Amino acid sequence: MAERRMARKACAEPDFLQFNDLGCETVGGKVIFATDEWFAPARNLLKREPPQFITSAFTEFGKWMDGWETRRKRTPGHDWCIIQLGVPGLIHGFDVDTSFFTGNHSPYISIQAGCLDQESPFTLEGDRTGMAASDSQMAAVAKLGSEVWPELVSVSQLQPGYSDCCHNYFKVSFSRRVTHLRLNMYPDGGIARLRVYGVGLRDWSSVSTDQDVDLVALTNGGVCLGYSDAHFGHPRNMIGLGRAANMADGWETARRLDRPKKLQADQRGILQVPGWEWAVFRLGHPGLISSVEVDTNHFKGNFPDSCRIEACTLTPEEKAQCIGSRWNSGKWRVLLPPQKLRPHHIHHYGKMELKLSHPVTHVRLIIAPDGGISRLRLWGRPIPFTATLASKKWTVYKL
Repeated sequence: MAERRMARKACAEPDFLQFNDLGCETVGGKVIFATDEWFAPARNLLKREPPQFITSAFTEFGKWMDGWETRRKRTPGHDWCIIQLGVPGLIHGFDVDTSFFTGNHSPYISIQAGCLDQESPFTLEGDRTGMAASDSQMAAVAKLGSEVWPELVSVSQLQPGYSDCCHNYFKVSFSRRVTHLRLNMYPDGGIARLRVYGVGLRDWSSVSTDQDVDLVALTNGGVCLGYSDAHFGHPRNMIGLGRAANMADGWETARRLDRPKKLQADQRGILQVPGWEWAVFRLGHPGLISSVEVDTNHFKGNFPDSCRIEACTLTPEEKAQCIGSRWNSGKWRVLLPPQKLRPHHIHHYGKMELKLSHPVTHVRLIIAPDGGISRLRLWGRPIPFTATLASKKWTVYKL
């Protein structure tokens, strides 16, 4: 069960992995129902941390596993659970991770999706190891009619949890907003993690054009579309909720190897280096950015020396060209000129520092020479689809 084979040469990862995990517990995702949780509770599916295996760990119900594992089914039917997404939105793909489930993984799964008008009244509290759904819980969840929800992933085989095959990727083409998922295991077994990659959908009709919002926040539909390096942490972490829990909850690059042997600075104290790292984001809605926050929380010996931010307005066609050129485009305009950064600090920049006075759709954060940033906030006002923006044929939720 614990043995891990040596990894083979990694295959190319699907593009949807750069999107946000809409079901993670850190953004409010939660399991609201599970048929059975004998060996390990279903809430483990949504943990942020990668799965782990502890050889000597056992409970009174059997081997402790860092995932969701049901008992060996001896009655008709199959096991399933209902997940309430932390951020409702469009789903582009799943990673069904079976790490360490090597003789006990679920052999097949399917995934269905629902969009409920109100938050579900169901909840599962406490440690549910060794428990199963009661008759009353089964009757209550039946009212959701989840068995007839649209199918995002048809019945598909899972690979066991060895290191070279534990990530089971499923690309999704589904153009409707999703609030809940039904994960079906056939007939039983274990799954370590479920990652739900997509883009949040906010109802912008309820947001006043006089109200400042964080236009790049994942809850408002912001999404990372590209980056130069993510050795220690993905750029999408920067648009997460609240302040970062630790360095792993931010964007951190490797140390650049083209740094001068002896560093020199200009009159502002900004290091003069030949290289930099970048990350591109699409805003959740076109908007006029009025203030910026760059937070280096937790990055005390590995913060960037400086940063700058560029912005532009792109049509879908222009965006496709930028992706093809790795965002090397002449359309970028300076939003925030180079700024010296401090360790473990929230940097605020207002209208005095910002250089653009027109709405934008995309931004590029550039750090020099390398390092880590925990959060990026772009405060501003959403701009209605005026003739100017309409002429760009920009679609809010089209990726």
